[in-house]
Amino acid sequence: MHDRSKLILPRLVRFLRDRGNLAVYGAEVAVHIEAWEAPGEPVLFSEAVGQQFEKFTVGAPWGKPWGTTWFHVTGTVPAHWDIPSSDRVELVVDLGFIDGIPGFQAEALIWTADGDVISAIEPLNRAVTLGVEPGQSFELYIEAASNPDIARGFSFEQTPFAEKPVVPGEPLYRLNRVAIAHWKRQVWEFLQDLAVLAGLAEQLPDSSPRRAEILYAIDAALDLIDPQDVGGSVGSARGPLVEALAPPAHASAHRIHAVGHAHIDSAWLWPIRETRRKVARTFSNVLRLLEENADFTFSASSAQQYAWLKQDYPALFARVKQRVAEGRFVPIGGQWIEPDSNLPSGESLARQFLQGKQFFLEEFGIEPTEVWIPDSFGYSGALPQIAAAAGSRYFLTQKLSWNDTNSFPHHTFYWEGIDGTRILTHFPPADTYNSMVSAEELHRAERQFREKGKSNTSLLPFGWGDGGGGPTREMLAAVERTHDLEGSPRVKFSDAHTFFAEAETEYEHPPVWVGELYLEAHRGVATTQVQLKQDNRRSETLLREAEYWCSYASVMRGAAYPAVQLQALWREVLLLQFHDILPGSSITWVHREAAESYARIHAGLEAIIDKAARELLGEGTQSTQLNTGPYAINEVAPFAAGHVANTGAPARVATVSDLKILDNGLLRVTFDVDGGITSMMDLAAGRELIPSRATGALLQLFHDVPTQWDAWDLDESYRRGGEDIVSADSVDADEDRGAAVVRVRRTFYSSSVTLEYRLATGRSALDVTVDLDWHEDQKILKLAFPIAVHATRAASEIQYGHLYRDIHTNTSWDAARFETVAHRWLHVGEPNYGVAFANSGTYGYDITRDVVVGESRVTVRASLARAPMFPDSTSDRGRHHYRFSLCAGASIPDAVREGYRLSSPLRPVDGVSRQTLPPLIGVDNPAVIIEAVKLAEDGSGDLVVRLYEAFGTTVETQLQLGFAHGGVIETDLLERYVPSVALQGNYGLRMRPFQILTLRFAIRRAGSGNAS
Repeated sequence: MHDRSKLILPRLVRFLRDRGNLAVYGAEVAVHIEAWEAPGEPVLFSEAVGQQFEKFTVGAPWGKPWGTTWFHVTGTVPAHWDIPSSDRVELVVDLGFIDGIPGFQAEALIWTADGDVISAIEPLNRAVTLGVEPGQSFELYIEAASNPDIARGFSFEQTPFAEKPVVPGEPLYRLNRVAIAHWKRQVWEFLQDLAVLAGLAEQLPDSSPRRAEILYAIDAALDLIDPQDVGGSVGSARGPLVEALAPPAHASAHRIHAVGHAHIDSAWLWPIRETRRKVARTFSNVLRLLEENADFTFSASSAQQYAWLKQDYPALFARVKQRVAEGRFVPIGGQWIEPDSNLPSGESLARQFLQGKQFFLEEFGIEPTEVWIPDSFGYSGALPQIAAAAGSRYFLTQKLSWNDTNSFPHHTFYWEGIDGTRILTHFPPADTYNSMVSAEELHRAERQFREKGKSNTSLLPFGWGDGGGGPTREMLAAVERTHDLEGSPRVKFSDAHTFFAEAETEYEHPPVWVGELYLEAHRGVATTQVQLKQDNRRSETLLREAEYWCSYASVMRGAAYPAVQLQALWREVLLLQFHDILPGSSITWVHREAAESYARIHAGLEAIIDKAARELLGEGTQSTQLNTGPYAINEVAPFAAGHVANTGAPARVATVSDLKILDNGLLRVTFDVDGGITSMMDLAAGRELIPSRATGALLQLFHDVPTQWDAWDLDESYRRGGEDIVSADSVDADEDRGAAVVRVRRTFYSSSVTLEYRLATGRSALDVTVDLDWHEDQKILKLAFPIAVHATRAASEIQYGHLYRDIHTNTSWDAARFETVAHRWLHVGEPNYGVAFANSGTYGYDITRDVVVGESRVTVRASLARAPMFPDSTSDRGRHHYRFSLCAGASIPDAVREGYRLSSPLRPVDGVSRQTLPPLIGVDNPAVIIEAVKLAEDGSGDLVVRLYEAFGTTVETQLQLGFAHGGVIETDLLERYVPSVALQGNYGLRMRPFQILTLRFAIRRAGSGNAS
């Protein structure tokens, strides 16, 4: 008996290979095919159908890289076919699929002759129901995309298809099959029974009676199959399987909410234009499945993808909208896209929710309350507060299953952000966001679920993703069969909100995880494509400026507020923050288009800012400077216009025995003959910052060859080698505009760099400018600053605040966190002395500590550039410009100021009649930062002001208003009223550490008869 059982599953495999899968389709007849190849980018249906089509035959090659071929298919169902009501007539299409993975190769959209979308063709969905009877004819168009398989099984090889082809190449595919076929439901159902039972048997112990029962049911079913007439014998053969599927699950079985979705990357190994078509393909397939299964619901995030569908496929969008109204097609996430969560600014993450939820509310009347980001590369400790302030209650991610060192200790838990806000979070224990609803995945979820004994419910995101595809009818069949099945977890169709509501009720006191959700993988994305990251920082800064000056001009001058333009620009920036664009993990085509978009965005915002400034300052012959930062710069007040003044002892440069020395009475910086910093003396504190036998601002070059995931990963092994770049081509010094300057030029291998060190009058900070011409492969360049302080942790700015990270390696968690993200600044120090390291647009850092000959030191290294080969072999190569400052004797408040100074410099404006403007709004406590000033989204003209506490302290401040208004309320991020505890008396505010506060002022402009 035992020996016989070992033969049953191999017997099943042979049956499926030789008979079963082929028997799903009975009779089959050919169709007439014509084809037209689009000469360039995809075209509209109306344009395609008017072209000259030519005869095409099955077996012929088609599809040049990134091309589109339209197939015109006509045919007639044979009149003699006897089609039972349970069966279907389908058009079966094989575009030449390489394997069973959708999204990474050829795929197609099916159109009727009238221009309606029916469904899509992909490797796991190769048929479309024709809806015609025997004797009837049909006519369809197949819009086939010949996308290359860039992933190549994720072998991480260089690809010739990463950029849009200048000259089309040879065809990639061969049309294997297009035919009318009789789909037999009974055979298909039989195969689904077998799949579920065989999968379950493989997960059960060999000694399990249930396993033996299932195996012998399969064996009995195969005995009843006539190999020569599978369709005719399958009715009786299902009997043993139906019996094996009948026993209910144990009362203690794990409960799984199966949430159908499709993780469609908005760009990755394909350009954005292809994503727009992937959305249509996936959503059309889902609509078909919704028609066929009344219990199934589908969830989709990313308002941007719905917006594309509305613009490109309005009829398909209308069908989606109908299903949304029925509660069957469920918008989730509430963000514009699924963004990277570490690199965008706090205001950008706020706008992800504002724009995303605004779209969902306007189009569907629905506001998602769960944040859905399964695939981003780590999650900022600021996100719980931002999500909660946007009206969201729940958070889901899957990505932490990718940790390379530590297993995350929870699956359902409260995630607490830096301000103390908690949000109920779920981390699906099946370790996938592309589940096929296999028995292996279901049992993995049950086995790994960490809250056993207190909770027994988890969520399973199912449906093929990344490149789209979504659920299949086979996945739905698996959910139905495991709904209540002995030996299996209980599985039911569900959605995220239903799951979280149940989990919240079931688990009254879940554990708490405090701070960021650091991903122990993909550490290189903080640096890869550094120019895009700098462009994003610049876009965020320009948007902040544009909104402020346009609001000022509207409130005080009655100027028109460019709301439509600003929204469009915000949405474009938010799209570019997608988690495979901003991190730099896409193909060359995507990165090139992103750079082009940023150039257009910057030009548009510069024009908006200039127009608003001139409306405020008037035309004339004067010059002035605008300050939209939260702190005064060179005596120009924050949020004002004014003159620039320099004060303090003049900075001087001297040469002593070939050593260059910069001195301004606050700092004295000494350079050796090769331009390395050997001393940086804080004259006020009498303290040397450069450790003995160390060099400051040291360039270090390392090999960077990750084990896998080139553009994503930075392996710890890179740190075991490397070389210091110390030789100088030239070292020059002079005095320039009130500053003492040393310039050093170095060349190494195929690259070169110029470093400029500037010590300005009256500042205890050394400014460092790096101009890099980078042409290396599989290397990483870092700029190291060793600092003579004793510290075990460092502070890094994140969105709307900062967090401390341990810099020792006491635990595996500390050791795994060897590359981290910082926004505008980092700070290291002792209780009474610290040093701030600020930047203008870099994000990747490593911070280490050591004790050498009794001297403590901390080394801060900024990652300047990488050079991965996949998926974009041009990544980072070229010219880059960086600005840093090293601020001596700095506190956290000093670090905050330095960060804003570098990222939000003064803006010169010429040809105006006024040189000064008072601030529109201000505060009297430097810990409170005004981050955004804008007009309300609803067009009311109300002024919306967003502030946050930046120092990590409980503070009080007084608003200083330069405008008349008719009252103020506190709102959420969607600018809706919420009861306030922050507003105190006459414009007073009391704020907790890192609190985000949004205020809305009812504006009463001049002539309204209302006072402030």
